[in-house]
Amino acid sequence: MRGALAILAGFVLGVVAAGLVLGGIVAFAPDTIPAPTAAPSVAVVLPTATPTVGPSASEVPSASASEVAAPSGVSFHVGQPAPALSLSQVGGGTIDLASLKGQPVWIEFVTTACPTCKAEFPLMNGYANRYAANGLAVIAVDVGEDEGKVTTFAESTGATFPIGLDTDGSAASAWGAQTLPVHFWIDKDGIIRDGALGGLGADDMNKALQTIMPGVTVTSS
Repeated sequence: MRGALAILAGFVLGVVAAGLVLGGIVAFAPDTIPAPTAAPSVAVVLPTATPTVGPSASEVPSASASEVAAPSGVSFHVGQPAPALSLSQVGGGTIDLASLKGQPVWIEFVTTACPTCKAEFPLMNGYANRYAANGLAVIAVDVGEDEGKVTTFAESTGATFPIGLDTDGSAASAWGAQTLPVHFWIDKDGIIRDGALGGLGADDMNKALQTIMPGVTVTSS
């Protein structure tokens, strides 16, 4: 009997001891388990491409007048022999370019409806008078109009140089003068040395005339 009681008492003491150990573990355990620390976020910055910037307007060299292409329908024939030109002249007679070989010649294809022609004619008149002694011949060619209208226009502008009548436009077509007004400067050998659309000032005229009168100082007055 005493042996059974001893075994029972030992069992009870073991259970009590186990309970005490388990209680101590729970008592000293932390209330919460810390969550794992998230890795710090890293912002990825991609390199920004440097834009290609062209030169500003002030850095771009402007083209000179001789570098600007002529508009469609206009051919100045610079460096080439001048096409033939033979026309009836306002007031009578004939204008024949072949007869002027050996002289510098300035030709402008015009129309009376052109405001710039009206402004240019007095200037051209001045050059014709100033450089007649140097052999300069100044000629206007009116395209597609009757003589009466052209005569009135010549009188209103005070033009004294000869004006030819290209009534059917064939001369303008042969010269490539499809945009009016247009100028041609021909040297004494019959070669076109310069050309330009109308609306020119004295400086432009001086420069162009210099190409067909080398050695002559050209001025507007």
